[in-house]
Amino acid sequence: MNIKNYSLLYRSMTAAALLPLGLFFAGCHNTQAEDESGKESEGVQVKMIHLQKSQLEASLKLPGEIKPFQFVDLYAKVNSYVKSVQVDLGSQVSAGQVLATLDAPEMNTQLLEAQSRLHTKEAMFRASRATYERLLKTSKVPGTISPNDLDMAFEKMSADSAELLSSRSSYHEVQQMLGYLTIRAPFSGVISQRNVHPGTYVGPAGKGSDKPLFRLEEQQKLRLAVAVPEIYTDDAHHAGDVHFTVKSLPGDTFTAHVSRIAGSLDTKLRSELLEMDIANINRKLLPGMYAEVQVPLPGKKDVYVVPKGAIVSNSEKVFVIKSVNGKAVWVPVQRGNEANGQVEIFGNLSDQDILVQNASDEIKEGTSLQAAAK
Repeated sequence: MNIKNYSLLYRSMTAAALLPLGLFFAGCHNTQAEDESGKESEGVQVKMIHLQKSQLEASLKLPGEIKPFQFVDLYAKVNSYVKSVQVDLGSQVSAGQVLATLDAPEMNTQLLEAQSRLHTKEAMFRASRATYERLLKTSKVPGTISPNDLDMAFEKMSADSAELLSSRSSYHEVQQMLGYLTIRAPFSGVISQRNVHPGTYVGPAGKGSDKPLFRLEEQQKLRLAVAVPEIYTDDAHHAGDVHFTVKSLPGDTFTAHVSRIAGSLDTKLRSELLEMDIANINRKLLPGMYAEVQVPLPGKKDVYVVPKGAIVSNSEKVFVIKSVNGKAVWVPVQRGNEANGQVEIFGNLSDQDILVQNASDEIKEGTSLQAAAK
C-alpha cells in the first residue's frame, strides 16, 4: 500500500469515529433549545388580581396633648399689697368667688379727693345754672338784661356742666380702680398655681408682676389637641370620633369628638391642629397629660385599593405591573393612604385591569405572564 492510499484510509476512519460524537452534541443542543422554548412559552408564574374601586378604612396614631378648656393668669392691675388670700393650690372655685383682696391706702385718698372735686363742681354748676335761669327770666322784660350778659351766663353754665362731667368721670375711675383690689374668679375652675401670700407686693409693673397671682383652669371640660401631618389633612377633615389613651390609666380608653379644625398649617411643623372636647366630670384626666390618639381616616370613596405587595418602588419610579395580552406592562402610580396591608393607588388604570399581586422589578416589561394556581 502506497502512502497516498494509507492517508485516504486514515481520513475515512477518523470521520467515522467523530460522526457519533457530533450527533450526540447536536442532540443535546436541540434538547436544551426545546426546554428553553418551552419555558418561554410557559411564562412567569404570578398571582393575579382584578382591579376594583373601594374605600380604604384606615386610622392614624398620633401624639396629643390634653389642655384645660379655658385658663387664665390673674394679675394685679394696681400697685398694692396682698391683704388676704381666700384660696389655695387645688381649690375648686366658682365664677365670681373672691380669691384675694389687695390693699392700697393711697387709692382711698385719691377717692376722697375725686369725691371732693365732684361736690365742688356740682355746687358751681348749680350756681351758674341758677344765675342763667334768673337772667333768662328777667330778659323777657324788654330793656332789663343785655343779650351779651345772657350769653355769658349761658356759656358759664355750659363750662361748669362740662367740668362736672369730667369730675364725675374721674370719681368713677377711682372707684373702678378700687374694685380691682378684689380679685375674683372669672369662671368656675381649679386654682392650679398660687404665687402670693399676705403682704406680697404686687402691681402691673416691676418685681411684683413677674408671676401671676393665680392660675385658674377649667378642668371639668378639657381640650385634646392633635397635630395632623399635611399629607393626612384632607382625610382628617372627615374624621368624627377619636379614641385615645393616657399612660397613667393604661386600662382605660377614652372617646372624644372632633370639634374644631384650625383650617391652616403650622409653618414650622407643616401640620394642622385638630381639637376635641372632653367631658371630664370625674376629673380622671388632667391638663398637661400626653395622649396616644387614634384618628380615623375614612379615605376617599371609589378609589383603587390593592395589596401592598402589588406596588413596586425602585430608584426611578413607583409602579404596578399590569397584564396586557399576557405580557407585563409597567404602569406608574402614586400611593395614597395605607392600612392593614392595603394601599390606595392613583394612575392610568381602569376597572377590571389585571395586576400582578406579587410584583417585583425583576419582572421586566414584555415578560410573558401566567396566572399561578391558587
